Amino acid sequence: MAQFKELVFSGVQPTGNLHLGNYLGAIKRFVAMQENYDCIYCVVDMHAITVPQNPADLTRQIREVTAAFLAAGIDPKRHIVFNQSQVPQHAELAWVFNCVARLGWLNRMTQFKDKAGKDRENASVGLYAYPSLMAADILVYRATHVPVGEDQKQHLELTRDIAQKFNNDWAESIAAHGFGEAFFPLTEPMIQGPATRVMSLRDGSKKMSKSDPSDYSRINLTDDADTIAQKVRKAKTDPEPLPSEVEGLKTRPEAENLVAIYAALMDTTPEEVLRQHGGAQFSGFKASLVDVAVTKLSPVADEMRRLMGDPGHIDAVLADGSARARALASVTMDAVKDIVGFVRAR
Repeated sequence: MAQFKELVFSGVQPTGNLHLGNYLGAIKRFVAMQENYDCIYCVVDMHAITVPQNPADLTRQIREVTAAFLAAGIDPKRHIVFNQSQVPQHAELAWVFNCVARLGWLNRMTQFKDKAGKDRENASVGLYAYPSLMAADILVYRATHVPVGEDQKQHLELTRDIAQKFNNDWAESIAAHGFGEAFFPLTEPMIQGPATRVMSLRDGSKKMSKSDPSDYSRINLTDDADTIAQKVRKAKTDPEPLPSEVEGLKTRPEAENLVAIYAALMDTTPEEVLRQHGGAQFSGFKASLVDVAVTKLSPVADEMRRLMGDPGHIDAVLADGSARARALASVTMDAVKDIVGFVRAR
């Protein structure tokens, strides 16, 4: 890895209705990353159309994810913020990788099986080949690190397999073109400590989700202060006071969830939260959680709403980021074409 400059690639799908789980599980971590690494933040809109999308909704959702990046504190001047479809090299490299990846590798991808369900014959080819495009997203910048959740670890392993096979299959040409023993890095997962798994405010056994029919199951990133406070107060709890030790949360999913949310918002641990609030009734603890949630989330929500009211500014940020991303990606893609033997204009 020593020959590759350290670079972090992060992608978020524009699925709409971003909520607290998206913020604590990904966006908040992305903001922290930018202090120590050169980062590329991508709204992966090409991945979104692997399943049917309403065009008007997709446009709004691309801007909403971008607004969330900016409102949370990502600096688009220091780093690159763009949407994938404005950089055609992602799709170009994905085709090369489709020719590198093996059917057996893709057949093992559990996420396709989960998303396609029982009616796999009617799933799109794009949904099946999604991991090759994900590998291209990362490797078109020759990124050395990617923050991944549990559901993406298998795809990063595939990215490494594709990089390794490309390096092996074209080893002679890679060396002949002056790139040494390897053209692509074997991208490493970003280790950021245990991720905050945010559960539904109505059912502590289920993940917080935009698809839950009850809006009270989640805190949306665009909720105002009054709505955030109301949702926290109405969050499901149990009749017992908070325990003093984390072990006491094991059989109390709703209590465990609220403690975890408090800890994540305050950048502390559940243990520390219970040292302060152990033995308290939920009415008192929820009042403290309301204060924390409103203080931390309201500025993000306010800024997101302001940005969404100025789509021209968001589009300008994406255009600038995409131009900078294309400059990097075109260098990689030109080299790949030379390595595999394509004839290109000079």
